[in-house]
Amino acid sequence: MRKTRIVIFVVFLIFLSFFNVVWASDKKMNLFSKVIYLDPGHGGADSGAYYKNYREADINLQISKKLMDILKKEGAIVYLTRYDDYDLSISNAWNRKRSDLSRRANIINKSKCDLYLSIHLNAEDSGLFRGAEVYYDTINAENEKIAYIFQDEFRRHLNSNRSFKENSTKYLQRRVNRPGVLLEVGFLSNASDRALLIDATYQNKIANVIKTGIIRYFDS
Repeated sequence: MRKTRIVIFVVFLIFLSFFNVVWASDKKMNLFSKVIYLDPGHGGADSGAYYKNYREADINLQISKKLMDILKKEGAIVYLTRYDDYDLSISNAWNRKRSDLSRRANIINKSKCDLYLSIHLNAEDSGLFRGAEVYYDTINAENEKIAYIFQDEFRRHLNSNRSFKENSTKYLQRRVNRPGVLLEVGFLSNASDRALLIDATYQNKIANVIKTGIIRYFDS
């Protein structure tokens, strides 16, 4: 009797798995079962770039949460390194910034995710530079291809004329061995970019452009 129940249970699991795959296909869930880690840069005492009352940390999180919701509708399993305004450093760390970044890198690596994206805003003193750009580290062979895809999506849909760049000096990126890149989605220091970045509608546009890039990467 017990053996019969086990067989029935196994058959049920197989059926359920098949049903989930078919249902995802019918719903056109392009990212079904893909595990994606989003890293909203900065947080807590570390605001990142800022202009008056606008903080990079807040905008990074707003975009990341919008992106998380969009990706889940595509069937992805999505995690954030932070879900609110805090950092990940240990309380007695002698260097809180380094502790924060180390812990982010560790949880992304341990997740064995299919892709990670670190979401940031750019800034520089002159206020002249604008546009979204992508940085990648050569620690993973996939990263250059990922960077190219996202920069191309930014060029086509966010009117960015910037280029993707290799940068092996970023503390977090050179420690994450999963495929992924750093997305600088605009310059908070530039007036025209800033007006867009603080707007919820434009944040949704950024999130959808990133989603398109993710689907394109997995289809490539």
